[in-house]
Amino acid sequence: MIDDNGPLRRVAVRILSGAGFEVLEAADGASGLRLWRERGADVLLTDLHIGVPNGIEVVQDIRADAPALPVVIMSGSMVGDDNLARAQELLGTVGLLEKPFRTTDLLAAIAEQSGAPPKE
Repeated sequence: MIDDNGPLRRVAVRILSGAGFEVLEAADGASGLRLWRERGADVLLTDLHIGVPNGIEVVQDIRADAPALPVVIMSGSMVGDDNLARAQELLGTVGLLEKPFRTTDLLAAIAEQSGAPPKE
């Protein structure tokens, strides 16, 4: 999980850990890429706006190595965000999750992209 909002990241990590996921977390794109290279992941959950590199660039970099990696992009501005439209255009199949989110929405987005049944 990559998000520069520490409190939100901690909530999401708590939700995902409680649902049985092992969560690796990073506060920015560079740290997220470094963590990906060191440990890999089964699903990528990233905020769209995480500085440089941004969420789009992180996904592009990771998908160069793992084109089928399930991805969920979070954003606090789903409507009218040109970056979000650009993300969908450039990245193809990604899940979208509007912040703030409910526990059920987070788990459903992960399940939808990974093909796994939602964890409770």
